[in-house]
Amino acid sequence: MSFPTHRPRRLRRSEALRGLVRETRLATSGLMYPMFVCPGTKVRQEVTSMPGIYQQSVDQIVEECREVESLGIPGIILFGLPESKDPRGASSLSKEGVVQRAIEAIRKAKLKLLVITDVCLCEYTDHGHCGVIENGEVANDATLTILAQQALSHARAGADIVAPSDMMDGRVGAIRAALDHADFTDVSIMAYAAKYASAFYGPFREAVGSLGRLKGDKRGYQTAARLSYHNDNCDVVGLMCLRTAKQGGLSSFTSAIDNRRAAQSGKCRIA
Repeated sequence: MSFPTHRPRRLRRSEALRGLVRETRLATSGLMYPMFVCPGTKVRQEVTSMPGIYQQSVDQIVEECREVESLGIPGIILFGLPESKDPRGASSLSKEGVVQRAIEAIRKAKLKLLVITDVCLCEYTDHGHCGVIENGEVANDATLTILAQQALSHARAGADIVAPSDMMDGRVGAIRAALDHADFTDVSIMAYAAKYASAFYGPFREAVGSLGRLKGDKRGYQTAARLSYHNDNCDVVGLMCLRTAKQGGLSSFTSAIDNRRAAQSGKCRIA
């Protein structure tokens, strides 16, 4: 279906979605909790550069999601650590992938959480780039097809929102077209409108297992601080995310969560 391409009702489907995008304010209804899914069972490995954040197997992800729900946080965003990496990030498309299985497990647990998924290739490629490499360059258009397939696999598993963080030109339009063609018209896209080429991403790269793998840098497709940004295909995007990689931001967030947990248990922790 080609009309309408702009569907703002996608963001009005539930109270959780309406609360997420309501007027700017600081409240738990506007937070989402980052989670890193890895293979195996009973795995819970702390990311050393981000205290309080863990690489976790699907079973542990579900258990922490129960806690997230109990704290009143409306949603989570999932990042995947595959069993194997290759030049094209093929494992990101598998219905047996770690993110896809985590989505299904969360749905099976009947948790009232928005499930958002990161759509990118950097976690899945052996070279650490957000797109496929052709002739020594990150190939924009060849990457779009893979990103669209990845987003579609997340939608099929039950994701509410897909969040492309790759910074390829045209990715929003390609993903929207793939979702709509497969009748996932209610699945929203949260596009990274500005993602800065920054050394502050070091902790994230450790979290997704790509630290030390990156060949070259990402300045050819991520944003420079003094360059203007825009969102491609702004008529089909539902949400926009500005990712600045501010040092300590994620740790500060998890410290706030830890403080709330301590307060609920009668142990007040001041950071």
